[in-house]
Amino acid sequence: GFAFTVPAILFFSVFSFYPIINALYTSFFDKKVLSLAPPNFIKLGNYQYLFTSPDFFNSMRATFVFTMGTFLPIVVFSLLIATFLSILSSKKAQGFFQIAFYTPAVISSVVAATIWLLIFDPRGLGNQLVNFLTFQSGVDQKWLADKTMVQLSTMIGYFWKYIGYFVVLFITGLSAIPPVMYEAATIDGASRWQSFWRITLPLLKPTVVLVSIMAMLQCLKTFSTQYLFVQGGAPRAPIDVITLNIYTTGIRYQRIGRASAMSIILFVIMLILTWLQFRFSKSEEVEY
Repeated sequence: GFAFTVPAILFFSVFSFYPIINALYTSFFDKKVLSLAPPNFIKLGNYQYLFTSPDFFNSMRATFVFTMGTFLPIVVFSLLIATFLSILSSKKAQGFFQIAFYTPAVISSVVAATIWLLIFDPRGLGNQLVNFLTFQSGVDQKWLADKTMVQLSTMIGYFWKYIGYFVVLFITGLSAIPPVMYEAATIDGASRWQSFWRITLPLLKPTVVLVSIMAMLQCLKTFSTQYLFVQGGAPRAPIDVITLNIYTTGIRYQRIGRASAMSIILFVIMLILTWLQFRFSKSEEVEY
C-alpha cells in the first residue's frame, strides 16, 4: 500500500514541506530577491523587527477582523442553508439551489473580486440597493473608500464566493444521517426544531469541525480579494492582511527574509488555532 502513497508524498514534499522548510531557513537571513550579494545571517532579527513593527501588528489586526467577520457567518449560514435544502421536498428545487450556491465557488477569485468591485462602485448595484432599502437617493455608501466599509466589502465578497462550497460539505454530512432517526423522533412527538438540536447537530459534529477548520484556514489565507480591492483604489491599511503584507514585503520591497518570517508566523498561528479547535471540539467518531 505504501507504493500508492508515494505520488502524494512526493507532491506534498515538493509543493508543501520543502517551501515551509525553506521559508523557515530564509527567515533567519536579511535577503533581497534580486540582489547578487550573499544574504546576511541575522538570527532572529526579522522576527524581532516584526514584533516591534506597527505595520505588522496592523496586518494581524486586519487578519483577525476579517477572519472573525467572515468565518462565523460562513459556518452558521452554510449550516442553515444546507439544512433548509435538505428538507426541500422537490428534488429539482434542491438541485437548482445547490448549483446556484455552489457556482461562485468555482469561478476565479479574480473574477469574483472584479464582480464585487463593479457592485461597490459609486454607480453600482450596492449603492442602489442600500438607497432603495433606506428610501434615499444618490447617497454614496463609500464601499471602497471608508475604512469600515471596505472591511465589510471584502467580507461580503469572500462570503458570497465560498459559502456554496461549505454548503455542499454540510449537505454531504446531512445525507449521511439515517432518515430512520428523524422518523423515530417524529413518532415520539419531536418537532423539527427539537430534531435539529437533538439529532442533526450532535450527529453532524465531525462535519461542523471539518467545516470550521477549513473555513478558518481559508479566511486566514485570504489574499486575492484584498489585493484586487487595493488595486481597484481601496485604502490598503484597513484590509492589509498578513498575506497581502507578505506579498508587498517580499515582492515589491524584495525583503524575502522578512516576508518568510511573516509566513512562518502565519503558519504557526494557523497550526495553533487548528489544534485548539481539535482540542476543544473533541471530535470523536459518531456512531448511529
